Amino acid sequence: MYKNSIDMDLWGGEEKVNKLLSDIRAQRNDFDKQRFIPNHIVEQFKDIGVYRAFVPKAFGGTEKSPSEFLKLIETISAEDGSAGWVASFGMNPAYLASLPMPTLEKIWKESPDIVFAGGIFPPQKAEKVEGGFIVNGRWQFASGCMGASLLGVGIMPDDGGKLPRMAVLTADKVTIEKTWNVHGMAATGSFDLIVENVFVPEKMTFIRGGAPTIDSPFFKYPSLSFAAQVLSVTALGIARSAIDHVVNSAKGRKSVTGAPNLGERHYAQIDIAKAEAKVRSARAFFYEATDEVWDAIMAGEEPTKDQISLIRLATTNVARECADATRIAYNLSGMQGAYLDHPISRCFRDVNLVTQHAFMGEVTYQNAGAMMFEHSPFPGYL
Repeated sequence: MYKNSIDMDLWGGEEKVNKLLSDIRAQRNDFDKQRFIPNHIVEQFKDIGVYRAFVPKAFGGTEKSPSEFLKLIETISAEDGSAGWVASFGMNPAYLASLPMPTLEKIWKESPDIVFAGGIFPPQKAEKVEGGFIVNGRWQFASGCMGASLLGVGIMPDDGGKLPRMAVLTADKVTIEKTWNVHGMAATGSFDLIVENVFVPEKMTFIRGGAPTIDSPFFKYPSLSFAAQVLSVTALGIARSAIDHVVNSAKGRKSVTGAPNLGERHYAQIDIAKAEAKVRSARAFFYEATDEVWDAIMAGEEPTKDQISLIRLATTNVARECADATRIAYNLSGMQGAYLDHPISRCFRDVNLVTQHAFMGEVTYQNAGAMMFEHSPFPGYL
C-alpha cells in the first residue's frame, strides 16, 4: 500500500515534519471543538516553510514546485483534513503576486512567512475615493482567517470595472464572526469577515486572477486552477487515512460471534480493493496533469488551454473519487464509524465537504466536455 512519501528535507527536516503531524493527530478533536486551527499549529506551518513555499527567493522564499507543495498538503490532510485545508493557503503568493511590486516589497520585507486568508464572495460595492476605496460589507468562507495577519475581501469598485477585486487589509481592520457551524472540515475556521467603513489604498488591491507582477515560473502556473487543486488534494490525504484505518483495524481482530473478521470477508476484500483503485488512479491523473503543465512552463512554453482544462478535470475528479473511496471505507466500518470521534467518521464528514466547494462542482465536467468538443467553456473556468 502506497504512502505519500514527501522529501522532508524540503520542509525543514524529518524531526520538524513528524512533530507537526504528531501534534495535529493528537489535537484534531480539540481543533473541531474550537472550529479553527490554533496559532501554535500555524506557527509550525511557518516553521516548515508552508507560507514561503512560493515566495520568490529574492524575498526569502523557497520557490517550490506545485507538486511538491500539493504532496505536503496531502500528507498533512491524512492526519486532519481541516489542517490540510488551512495549510493549503500557503499558496497565497499566487494571489498576492497581482499586487504592485512596491506593495509586495513592503509585505515581504520583514518575513516571507505571511499568512493571508480571505473571502471574495459575495463581492461588495466599494466607493472609489482619491487614492483607494472605502470598503464595507460581510464576506463568507474565510478559511484560516484566525491565523492570518492579512485578510482579503472581494469588492466591486463603482468606477465601471467589471472584474471583482481583492482588497487586502491588516487583521486589526477586520471583525471575524464565528459563523462556521458545519459537519465537515469543522476546524477550517471559515468564518465571516466584516469590514466597516475602512479606507483601503488602491495599491493594496488587485484583480482576482489578474496578471502577476512577478516574473518567475510559479507565477506562470494557472492561479485559479491551483486555487482549486490545493483544496481538492486534501481529499487524497483523507481517503488514504480512511482506507488505511479499515485495513489496519481489521488485522488480528476476531469477531465476537466467531464469524470471519472483516479482512477475511470477500465483500470487504473486493470493496477495499475498489477504493484503493479509485484513490490511486485519481491521484495519478491529478499529478500527471499538474506536472505536464509545470514541465511546459519550465521549458519556457505557455500551457495550452487543453492542458489547463485537464488540471480542472483532474481536480474535480480527485475530490469525487476520493469521496467515493472514503464512503466505501465508512460502510465497511459498520456502527463504529458512526461515532463522531471515530477516525472514519471524521474522514467521511471532511471529504464530503470538499465535494461541496464550487471549484469541484458538476460544471467542471460540463466545461471540460465542452472543450473536448471544441466549444468554449464558461468564463472563469480557465
